[in-house]
Amino acid sequence: MRRILFPAVAGALVAMSGVALADTAVSAVTDLNVRAGPGPQYPVIGVLAAGQSATLNGCIQNSKWCTIAEAGGQGWVYSDYVTAAITVVTPPQDDYPDTYTGAILSDDGPIDAIDRPPAEVGTYVSTHRLDPVYLDGEVVTGATLPDTVELREIPDYRYRYVYVNGQQALVDPQTRRIMYVVR
Repeated sequence: MRRILFPAVAGALVAMSGVALADTAVSAVTDLNVRAGPGPQYPVIGVLAAGQSATLNGCIQNSKWCTIAEAGGQGWVYSDYVTAAITVVTPPQDDYPDTYTGAILSDDGPIDAIDRPPAEVGTYVSTHRLDPVYLDGEVVTGATLPDTVELREIPDYRYRYVYVNGQQALVDPQTRRIMYVVR
């Protein structure tokens, strides 16, 4: 089976196929959060490492959120960051909010991400907590944040920080690309 990137082709495949494509193998294209439900407002329950495979159970119609199963159990991932074909599923009914203040854009290609920030940067970000901004999409290295997200300065450091969807992220202020995600 030929692998495809979700956003461009997957929706057309489901619309034309007429059959469910459940239990399809997917691979993460970057370290990807696995969430308890279909949206950034749900807690992170694990991480699908770049290149790691999981079984896709299906995706919500007209959405980029998909449910997967892997060794750690079942969870939800944002489909812009996995490769495979998709199946349409019904979202769970719950009381989590479904409003967002913008969207995280998929990456624009390779970046010189940082392996780990200096310890004093981690300490500063942890002790100067911010209210999180909730955006549609997943917080991954290389993704771009919208201009509406306020980035906070870190003294004597090149990058800025923000809490997006409950996660700390270091961001290049010129490109607004995420350079590091604290997991």
